Amino acid sequence: MTQDPNPARPADRDGEDGRGTPVGRRVLLGMLAAGAAGVAAAPLLQRAYDSTIGAAAQKDPTGLSGLLPAGGGFRYYSVTGSVPHKGERDYRLTVDGLVRHRASHRLADLRAMPQTRLVRDVQCVTGWRVPHTAFEGVRLATLLDAAGVRPEAEAVHFTCFDGAYRESLTLEQARRDDVLVALRMQDRPLGHDHGGPVRLYAAPMYFYKSAKWLSRITVTDRVRPGYWEERGYDVDAWVGRSNGRDDVPTT
Repeated sequence: MTQDPNPARPADRDGEDGRGTPVGRRVLLGMLAAGAAGVAAAPLLQRAYDSTIGAAAQKDPTGLSGLLPAGGGFRYYSVTGSVPHKGERDYRLTVDGLVRHRASHRLADLRAMPQTRLVRDVQCVTGWRVPHTAFEGVRLATLLDAAGVRPEAEAVHFTCFDGAYRESLTLEQARRDDVLVALRMQDRPLGHDHGGPVRLYAAPMYFYKSAKWLSRITVTDRVRPGYWEERGYDVDAWVGRSNGRDDVPTT
């Protein structure tokens, strides 16, 4: 008897009849398991990617790494080389200048103060935008009131511990309810690559006004142009006159 060279394949228990192309149960379950593993690993992979991009941006003299997207659509920028890390033991925020009471705040001191949470769109002057971003921290006005601003004061100058970046606001701008000394972003402690442990957050202005790695707040008699203002950027960097005025901050 001649054997059929192409015998019918035995039926696949997970398919219909072994001759068609339906995906078997085992294959389907395997695909679902692989997808679930990918979803579970995604946050870890994103954090690793963000850390790599952030570290590269700090050591990139060309600034080209700032063109790469990071977590949530942010870009990482630094105007210097490597920026030191500061934390619970060595971070201090100084408030001085035209004040009656010079102050030096630790992270624990700042956390103990009333906290305000804002949710706004972050807008960079270079064009990228991150909608509905939460920042939380102490209103700058609270720190100024505690220090006792002198009558001749007109502006506030900000210094950063990267050793180069600086910014300024008028005193009126600094006292707005939507200008924070931020400790948290997106409901997490502010990471180093995003300017942590403490940064300025001027919600109604382009993001270059929100100085990263904040170390000193100096009350002055006039506005001193910041790092980017000296390079042609606007001193008053409003995104829109209504931005930051329509929503009430929560405390």
